[in-house]
Amino acid sequence: MKTLETSRLWLRPLELGDARQTQILFPQWEIVRFLTNSVPWPYPPDGALTYYRNVALPAMSRGDAWHWTLRLKANPDQLIGSIALMRSADENRGFWLGIPWQGQGLMSEACETVTDFWFNVLGFPALRVPKATLNLASRRISEKQGMRVIAKMERSYVSGRFPAELWEITAEEWNRRKDAPGTRAETL
Repeated sequence: MKTLETSRLWLRPLELGDARQTQILFPQWEIVRFLTNSVPWPYPPDGALTYYRNVALPAMSRGDAWHWTLRLKANPDQLIGSIALMRSADENRGFWLGIPWQGQGLMSEACETVTDFWFNVLGFPALRVPKATLNLASRRISEKQGMRVIAKMERSYVSGRFPAELWEITAEEWNRRKDAPGTRAETL
């Protein structure tokens, strides 16, 4: 894996040493409440280290997942969030962002870059992302990227069981959108 970048961010491949900063930022209710209920809550003191060591890094080694930490170019030593791509039928991208950096368009930038990586480097034909219907910030990112809802269901999250949607975009749709004049992807 290589480091990716946006206009404001470095996306560095995940390393075990990133667990310390993740453990400080991640276990916040506003971050975890709409994540899958496989995330333990309350979050254990070794939760990030255990997840990175036992799940994320082995999946990266197998070529089943691609995980990056997000860092501002202005402060590259500070981890501010994470984004991942996963080889799965219906769950190909996931992310979280520390509370101080939310609402600034940073995750939209990261999603543009990793979605392009998914299609134009890894060569997958479609990207699917499930999300709680109540997760409005995540829905806005999918809408901006030209994704569409292809299924509705209920899913279990850290905060309970809620209506959910499965969003999708194909490689053809992505590249057509990306190449259209005036698109967000064109300006990054």
